[in-house]
Amino acid sequence: MIVPDDVFRDRSVLHGEQVRLEPLGPAVLEDYLLALDDPEVRRLTGSHAEHDRTAVARWLATRHEHHDRADWAVVRSEDGAFLGEAVLNDLDPDNASCNFRILLAGPHQGRGYGTEAVRLAVGDAFARGLHRVSLTVFAFNARARRVYEKCGFVVEGRCRDVLWWDGRWHDEFVMAVLAGELR
Repeated sequence: MIVPDDVFRDRSVLHGEQVRLEPLGPAVLEDYLLALDDPEVRRLTGSHAEHDRTAVARWLATRHEHHDRADWAVVRSEDGAFLGEAVLNDLDPDNASCNFRILLAGPHQGRGYGTEAVRLAVGDAFARGLHRVSLTVFAFNARARRVYEKCGFVVEGRCRDVLWWDGRWHDEFVMAVLAGELR
């Protein structure tokens, strides 16, 4: 099954009980920069990069131009607080698949926001006709792995020694969920 290479052209706000996913853009620059520089976020994402304000602002301003991916701000429904981002990227239209990633800033973890954001974003991918959504998660991030498994993702493999962090190597799990398996 083939999906169009601009399958994410029309992005709407996705509403859940606790969170909503809004198209990511410049309005969240300050909160986004804080999240990117959070030490725990950096560890969980394996990011060694320093983030240049101008480059990040430019990147946020172009998200709406990319129709082969969907970038959302994860926003708390009750007060509109920025919690992080959810992204469907690395689209393979010929095989109806893409990658998923999510980033939630430290104080917003462990409250069910991530589970709901995963279900909303991945559910949107399947509603658009995609067949498979994959992701990777570092072996030390057991909380995220539990969330993904709760949503229907299955471990497909383990990549050894992919991240050098805090003076040692860490493995990474490859996980995926197929259309009809999202819980």
